[in-house]
Amino acid sequence: MKIISIIGLPVAATTYAGAVQWIRNRALKADRAYAVEAANTHVAALARVDAVFGQAMQEFDLICPDGMPLIWALNAQLPETEKLTDRVYGPTLMLETLKATADENAFKHFLLGGKQSTLDRLTENFRQQFPNLQITGSHSPPFGEWPSHEFDTICQKIVESGANLIWVGLGCPKQERWIASHKAQLPPGIYFGIGAAFAFHAGEVRQAPPLIQRFGLEWAYRVAMEPKRLFKRYFTYNSLFIYHLLRDHLKN
Repeated sequence: MKIISIIGLPVAATTYAGAVQWIRNRALKADRAYAVEAANTHVAALARVDAVFGQAMQEFDLICPDGMPLIWALNAQLPETEKLTDRVYGPTLMLETLKATADENAFKHFLLGGKQSTLDRLTENFRQQFPNLQITGSHSPPFGEWPSHEFDTICQKIVESGANLIWVGLGCPKQERWIASHKAQLPPGIYFGIGAAFAFHAGEVRQAPPLIQRFGLEWAYRVAMEPKRLFKRYFTYNSLFIYHLLRDHLKN
């Protein structure tokens, strides 16, 4: 698996199959906490302009290209025989991982983040899709500032669940910062910064149609759905991504 720097972010030139195999191997190994991210242009640009967040992303063990602009940037540095044809979209990576681990007792899942009602819907939806899937625990942390004992509570619940695949849906950049800053103290397992996947799979937010995703326009669809919340974020970080990509290209 090649790791290629995209505006300073170490992105794996991988597919769903490659990412899932990587995840399975390390989940079975269970020797420490591993961090996995599906990074889009927002994550890449934020890591470039925010030194603290950039350092947090360096703690991640696998960063997959979630977003067609990252695929295009990767392909520009890959030989013709190794070019990628699709991104590794976070919500789909979650489904592919659940599917690949549903029928084996060695894999147990834990859901962290979001409202309890969201976690309940997620659990129900996933068990309908994958009847043999083992979701052995979940936790809805308090809204806003967490109490000092919250980290110990989370770790205890993960240990008691026996989970080795922990899905963290706290929103970006909070989830990435939390995983990175606690990685050395977290129980062994794979920790995913999964972003909006919880809301998508719980049926609370609609995903962009496949064709729109294919053309790299999911951001536009999401902005149209939630303009007040997302317009500034996507406009700012998409622009920064393009700026730094062109700047790095000119330097080389």
